[in-house]
Amino acid sequence: MLTKELIENAFAGTIDLADPKVATAVLECIDSLDKGDLRVLEKTTTGFELNDWLKKAILLYFRLQKMSVFEAGDFRWVDKIPVKKWRGDEGVRVVPQAMVRYGCYVSRGAILMPSFVNIGAFVGSGTMVDTWATVGSCAYVGANVHLSGGVGVGGVLEPVQGMPVVIEDNAFIGSRAILVEGVHIEEGVVIGAGVTLTASTKIIDVTTAKAVVHKGRVPKNSVVIPGTTTKEFAAGSYGVPCALIIGTRKESTNLKTSLTDALRDFDVAT
Repeated sequence: MLTKELIENAFAGTIDLADPKVATAVLECIDSLDKGDLRVLEKTTTGFELNDWLKKAILLYFRLQKMSVFEAGDFRWVDKIPVKKWRGDEGVRVVPQAMVRYGCYVSRGAILMPSFVNIGAFVGSGTMVDTWATVGSCAYVGANVHLSGGVGVGGVLEPVQGMPVVIEDNAFIGSRAILVEGVHIEEGVVIGAGVTLTASTKIIDVTTAKAVVHKGRVPKNSVVIPGTTTKEFAAGSYGVPCALIIGTRKESTNLKTSLTDALRDFDVAT
């Protein structure tokens, strides 16, 4: 039986978890995720494809693993999942207190400041995960992305059919921004400091005479800041949080210059 079939059947309960073949299949999946040979989210020519059976493998891994005490010098913790064991030849800069769980992949050229990357996540080449930023379970962060200090990229393990957060290449996510519930940040987007995006957050393009509202996805090269929109309640009218698209980042072969221009031109806090 193929690994995928074993995982699907074990998750559905048609094969007992005690079957040694299940444990072997699960461990193979987690190891392949760790090495980047398998990915929860795969980028295709038509978008992103979710391999939900790998989410099932991760959930089975939690069930199969036992709580253990882990040690690193004087530091001790109790968990079911070990941390990634860096060899030093991966081409990743890992600053002290950068915690990466076993079962996620960080590409060559990435930089991890003191931060946390959870199981099933993917971090692309040249990406900076800055201080106290978090990348949740199964999230996808593309190449040359900057996650500024304190950014929260939410994880989506359950429901297994739920799409994780996607941040495409060359995006800039400002300090303390929060991206959750499977929101999709397209290529080249600039998210200003403090923006919170959920699946239901209104993302309002105010650059044209008539506002255009998006939800769950920020269009390519958009420059986004926090905003409010008025909503009627029984007790009256109140402002509720939204996000405002205030411009479009310039297409440029020099992405660093383009990013600097976007931040300066639109006076975006980072």
